[in-house]
Amino acid sequence: MDLFDDARNLPIQIEARASAPLSKEQKSFNSLIRKIEARRAELAEWQATRPLVAQTYTRDLLPLQEQCTELQGRLAMAYDAACERKGVTKGERKKLAALIVELTEAVLEFRADDALKQLFAKYTQADFDEQEAERQGDMKAMLEEVLGMELGDDVDMTSREDILKQLEAQFHAQREAQQAAASTRRKSRREEEREAKLEAEQKQLSQSIREVFRKLASALHPDREPDPAERTRKTALMQRANTAYENGNLLQLLELQLELEHIDQAHLASIAPERLKHYIKILKGQLADLDTEIESIEHGIIIDFGLPPFAAIRPKDLQVMLAQDIRTCNDQIVALQQQIEVATDPKELKAWLKTLRMHRRAYPDFDTPF
Repeated sequence: MDLFDDARNLPIQIEARASAPLSKEQKSFNSLIRKIEARRAELAEWQATRPLVAQTYTRDLLPLQEQCTELQGRLAMAYDAACERKGVTKGERKKLAALIVELTEAVLEFRADDALKQLFAKYTQADFDEQEAERQGDMKAMLEEVLGMELGDDVDMTSREDILKQLEAQFHAQREAQQAAASTRRKSRREEEREAKLEAEQKQLSQSIREVFRKLASALHPDREPDPAERTRKTALMQRANTAYENGNLLQLLELQLELEHIDQAHLASIAPERLKHYIKILKGQLADLDTEIESIEHGIIIDFGLPPFAAIRPKDLQVMLAQDIRTCNDQIVALQQQIEVATDPKELKAWLKTLRMHRRAYPDFDTPF
């Protein structure tokens, strides 16, 4: 997809001449323009989709999830009451006990409930808080071993966001320590030459952006325009140019030049190779900034919606996933309501338990007090 200017719908691409095919640098320039346009479109889609999805999640899905959790707790209580009834066999009690433990764990992962903690202890002879603390300790130790860093004693292992913030803080501290250590030791001649080269390149990149901005500023200066309507237009364009310059955004400056017809295809094709290399480096930086911004949004969505840490998601995928979760929750609510009715009817419960095949891995054979 070519990049088009918003106002004049003109493509910023270097076109090959009949007598001279595109050079390597010109092809790289065009490729970067296309990639930046694709990232811009992706970023715009995320920016438009995220608030809509967040609104749907809060308005539609979250209440359903809370209703499911409430019904799971009620079902666990109903199964407990069933265990107390006369005529329930030992095998039936074992099945019910396993279901009660599974249901209480599911609820307690999302909210504290003293009654359900007592129910958990009744059927496992274990304290849920102690068991959860041990599990979190094991998880913390595993993460520290894998990452080679300490998370600290104040990290909340039940919060993915807190864990990630702590990891970021640790990485930042390590980076600062490395930089401090590097600054105290004497740099080699090769390192000094590399730093000097990078500094010179950065100066050239800044000069390239400054030159484009100066040409625009000279043409757009509102005080030099006698026509009031044109002065208003140029004032708005100058504001855009100032913003682009402050952000070091070469592409937006080139787009403004194209909008004002200060550059055309012939001008683009005649840019000196060295200058084009500077432009390419600037555009690569802008592409990296767009990638970082998109990754930041995706990272936030993964935390907000509890997705797998390295999930590959797209805006349309998120909407589909959310719709599926809403359907699943509605189905679970109906099933839980029906099962609560079954649990209160001794005959129906016995018939249902006969059809239930307990898998040892999913439903351990707990030592129940019955």
